[in-house]
Amino acid sequence: MRIIKIALILLGLAAMMLPEITLASETSSPDTKTNINFSGVPDFLLPKPVLAAELTKTTDEVKTVEDPESEEILAKWKAKQVERWDNLPTEPFTINASAYTASADECGNSKGITASGAKVKANRTIACPSVFPFGVKLKIEGYGTFVCEDRGGAIKGNHIDIYMETKKEAFAFGRRSLNATIVE
Repeated sequence: MRIIKIALILLGLAAMMLPEITLASETSSPDTKTNINFSGVPDFLLPKPVLAAELTKTTDEVKTVEDPESEEILAKWKAKQVERWDNLPTEPFTINASAYTASADECGNSKGITASGAKVKANRTIACPSVFPFGVKLKIEGYGTFVCEDRGGAIKGNHIDIYMETKKEAFAFGRRSLNATIVE
């Protein structure tokens, strides 16, 4: 409680030291825009501008982050798995999705290196059945686009494991039936 009182006192002192914020227009007409002059306010106290692109993001937006090292590793696999690329489903399909982490009790080590050789990354890495080639991108409805970079002993049929950084996130995700489409 004492810390809160001290913080409030310091905040009050800081506010007194700032120049007064003035309104450029003090009319109550709804047609008149009010401009506020923030010239005396330090930048760290002002909200950061939001880019228009950030305002239009959806959950179905591609989430994959370009990683040159991973792209290079996956490109080598593409040549080795030509027949798997030729046999990919062309229509949307249902997956049985669950989540995993790179912890030693799940992966045998905690290095975060996938079966393809790429480093795991949240919002990018998924473990797929062996019928899917490494590097194939799946758009999972409501979650974004992920890259098949890993395998697992229990990953068979329509089971997909989505990499998450923490066990808390993975347990919260649980197991879900989701729609997916091959995008690349």
